[in-house]
Amino acid sequence: MLKKCLRNRTFVISSLVLLPILIVAAVGPWILPHDPLEIHPNLVLKPAMPGYPFGTDEFGRDILSRLILGIRPSLTVAIGSTLLALTAGLILGITAGYFRGAAVKWIMRAVDIILCFPPILLALMVVGFWGAGIENLIIIIGIVYAPHFARIAYSSTLQVKKLEFVESELSLGASHTRVLFGCILPNIMSPLIIQISLTVAAAILLESGLSFLGLGVVPPEPSWGQMIGQSRGYISLNPMYAIWPSLCLGITILSINLLGDSLRDILDPKLHRS
Repeated sequence: MLKKCLRNRTFVISSLVLLPILIVAAVGPWILPHDPLEIHPNLVLKPAMPGYPFGTDEFGRDILSRLILGIRPSLTVAIGSTLLALTAGLILGITAGYFRGAAVKWIMRAVDIILCFPPILLALMVVGFWGAGIENLIIIIGIVYAPHFARIAYSSTLQVKKLEFVESELSLGASHTRVLFGCILPNIMSPLIIQISLTVAAAILLESGLSFLGLGVVPPEPSWGQMIGQSRGYISLNPMYAIWPSLCLGITILSINLLGDSLRDILDPKLHRS
């Protein structure tokens, strides 16, 4: 598996781009050049200058420091919500695919109802009731994307359940727990791993969109989407204020999506592109 990954150029390049981002997110508070919350009235909307290579925002705060610290809430929300969506969707999808009957009727119809709503619209509705904040965003985005995992787990379970080795386990009297976790789950993880990478990217984008609208990360804690939203009124005065967080966000999402594409090629040889 590792050799296949290293032979895939897209996987290697996207990993090399994402690795520094993850490292900066982990050690960010210890490498900040300035306090990202400290206000300097005499340095408002300054362009790049010594000590402030990315310039300052409308309150004179260092943009570079806020970019470094803004990685953490985006990744925290993305990873937390993806794990929540994976857990909930996997349980629901396997249950519906394995037990069939009433489980399919209730679980998959509920999944279909949630999938009818655009993610951003559903998230806006729930945030309006629950309020903003990292914890609420994790729960909300996790609920929004859980149906995607449920559909994949459901269809994959239906396929694996028909295979001979699963039917032989059932005929020998194996318990449902043994069949589910010993036979079915290991054989449906490939599409779920690909969906994880896609969901992380989508969750970052959704969190950034909510923060852009002022419904995500609560100020003064920075996030990339929030910085893009705040910079709208100052583009003519300091255009780099909007460009830097937009560039960071775009590179991160692009790298995660490319990583997902490469994992699809690695885990499913039928989809390998020459």
